[in-house]
Amino acid sequence: MKLPLSHRHVPLLSTAAVCLLLYAVCAMRYPHFFSLEVFLNFFRNNAPLGIVAVGMTFVILSGGIDLSVGSVVACSGILAAALMEKAGVPPPVAIVLVLAGGAAFGLLMGCTIRYLGLPPFIATLAGMFLARGLGFMASLSALTIRNGLYRAASQWGIEIGRAQASLATLAFLAVLAAGVYLATWTAFGRNVYAVGGSEDAALLMGVPVGRTKLAVYALSGLCAALAGIVATLSKSSGDPRAAFGLELEAIATVVIGGTLLTGGVGYVFGTLLGFLIFGIIDEGIRSEGTLNSSWTRVAVGVLLLLFILLQKLVARTGLRRAA
Repeated sequence: MKLPLSHRHVPLLSTAAVCLLLYAVCAMRYPHFFSLEVFLNFFRNNAPLGIVAVGMTFVILSGGIDLSVGSVVACSGILAAALMEKAGVPPPVAIVLVLAGGAAFGLLMGCTIRYLGLPPFIATLAGMFLARGLGFMASLSALTIRNGLYRAASQWGIEIGRAQASLATLAFLAVLAAGVYLATWTAFGRNVYAVGGSEDAALLMGVPVGRTKLAVYALSGLCAALAGIVATLSKSSGDPRAAFGLELEAIATVVIGGTLLTGGVGYVFGTLLGFLIFGIIDEGIRSEGTLNSSWTRVAVGVLLLLFILLQKLVARTGLRRAA
């Protein structure tokens, strides 16, 4: 049963309030937070997480979960490096092959869920180990990418005053814009919300539930593959050990962004706010200097717990009013 409109917006509005409050506090404590360079660093430093989170938003909106994305990021990165360095494949061709492989892997996850009836948690957990293993088969250690074109792309960006919007930043913003468009103005987006709200009701309305689930997981795999490529741009290397725990960070980003874990309610724009909260906390802890990076996970964990409790409260209130 759908929540009343006002209740459906409470998690998103709460996320926006937390994001503004955190930024205001950090800006007052650290004056450099007002600079455009620091703001763009939020995107550049965490672009792979943001790209994965956009894909994860659609998965969670559909009522599913995808635990394989972190391994797909690592596998995609090392596969791209191996294709360019070991096989001599031109970067554009290697990128297309990796993106196609990521989408195909996500489609495989969707097929196991649709046709074998496996719960998303179990199917994508198996996919997590499978993708990680495939990455180590490509290389047991990190591979440096020496291709001149690829290195030039990693340094390229759009100058905005004294700051630079890197290619990684632009890639994330493009994926975000595409995600907002898909979720808001397409039949696919409406189908995803319908499936997440109630599969039985969606079937009665004629929504192609099976095809929608396949498309959602294929999209998640595609986003994870793109995130793997973006990660190699910033490090000029691929590493099969990379992105451990990224799937959990992506889920946390989406939930903090106001998307209900039960599906059917949420916004891609909310995921952007969750992403910014993650970046603000990370940059704030770095600016403090006396705290180590583990405090970022502590802060995100506390926020995640609070937002899950908020979701439960909103859901119960909405059901009581609907009754």
